[in-house]
Amino acid sequence: MPHPIAEPQPLVLIAEDEPEIADILSAYLQRNGLRSVHAADGRRALDLHLSLKPDLIVLDVQMPQVDGWQVLAAVRHRGDTPVIMLTALDQDMDKLMGLRIGADDYVVKPFNPAEVVARIQAVLRRARPGGGQPVPRFIRLGRLQADLENHEIAVQDEDRSLPLLLTLTEFKLLVHLMRAPRRVFGREELLVACLPEGEALERTVDSHVSKLRKKLEAVGLEGVPASVRGVGYRLGDVS
Repeated sequence: MPHPIAEPQPLVLIAEDEPEIADILSAYLQRNGLRSVHAADGRRALDLHLSLKPDLIVLDVQMPQVDGWQVLAAVRHRGDTPVIMLTALDQDMDKLMGLRIGADDYVVKPFNPAEVVARIQAVLRRARPGGGQPVPRFIRLGRLQADLENHEIAVQDEDRSLPLLLTLTEFKLLVHLMRAPRRVFGREELLVACLPEGEALERTVDSHVSKLRKKLEAVGLEGVPASVRGVGYRLGDVS
């Protein structure tokens, strides 16, 4: 009887410009049954993220070429790879920045490597519910259905399904709001999470949301996304 093929251990991308730190983390990860790959600068980290699709990234903030904040923003543009930030800056503002852009955890240097590995394992468990089952392809919320694989969103209208012709940015904005429909998202957060690099003005978010709202109104969803004065946007009623 053939033996079942063992599932490969999770791959951790260590984005760290200090080789000694990277070597120590790699050794601890290997000791705990995890694979790792090292990137010494932010650009290399983005290349490896694209080519190897690691299960988690340990990301230093102060990276050469492309800094950790830019790497984190780009990774969030691409998807939901878990990220743990490493930094020597023990500042609440830096922690807030990392969590707001989308970091899953935050570790301040100097750190205990065993603690970092424990945090990596905890984040991996949260990111792989049910023992590593595949991430759902669809998000369904009220009359909205998002196909994450094909970047398509449709609105259910009685017995019909009405496709929305959205730009990539509009799609990202709507999906981002659908993931937490009751939460109010600030313009800066939506800018970082959903808009292309180079669009650095918060009022650009308003323009994209306005165009998205008109397309939703055309299929019978009024006032979506909903504006929250002085803060930003939330999804609103899509029933």
